[in-house]
Formats: sequence, C-alpha cells, structure tokens
Amino acid sequence: MNILVGYDGSKVANDALKLAKQHAKAFDGKVHIVTSMEGGPEVPREDFEKAEKDLNYAKSVIRKEDIPCETHLSVRGLEPGEDLVQFAEENQIDQIIVGIRRRSRVGKLVFGSTAQYVILEAPCPVLTVK
Repeated sequence: MNILVGYDGSKVANDALKLAKQHAKAFDGKVHIVTSMEGGPEVPREDFEKAEKDLNYAKSVIRKEDIPCETHLSVRGLEPGEDLVQFAEENQIDQIIVGIRRRSRVGKLVFGSTAQYVILEAPCPVLTVK
C-alpha cells in the first residue's frame, strides 16, 4: 500500500504522519511524505531549507519503525492541493492522509482549502485528521 501524507510541519500534519505510520504498519505500506512549495522557483531559500528540515524530521519519525519512506519537496508552481492530487495520480497512491484546520467559510472562500481540493479531486481514498 502506498500512503501519501501532505506535510507542512504543523501539528495537524504531525498527527497525519502518526496515522500514516499506523496504517503503514498495519497494511505493510510505504509512506510518501510530500511538501508542496506554492509559488515555484521564486520561493525564498530559507523556506526551502525549512521545508527540507521538516521533511527530514518527518522521515526520521517513520524510519524509526523500519517503515519504507520517501520524502518529496515539490516546487511545480501548483496550488498545494493540485500538487498532492497530481503526485497521487503519478505515483499510484492508494491512500492520502492530510491534516485539516478549522477555518471560517469566508476564509475558505478567500484562501481556498487544500484539504477540500484533495478530498474532491483525489484518485484514491482520503483520510483527514484534525
């Protein structure tokens, strides 16, 4: 089983990572931890370094349990939700796990919702963690 975790270093992303670890153990799975950098190559270097540091931490959490794991830092210039869905399609992902945060309806309207896009467009089951 291939499990994708949308990871941004937040508390809900770490909760999603814990759940991915449980699912990978239960279903003999491989975890793909993906961070999407919105904005493409114009992203400041410090943001890249923080994302790489967060991904290395996430990978160490999964590898402690001897679970196969890959990290991916995506900088395609897509919105994060689009990036995760495209990654899932390209890599035959069986399940996506993402953390969700509470936002007002206006906040979702103005800023969009990565999790909402993934839930509606993903080619596989999506599990949300709050």
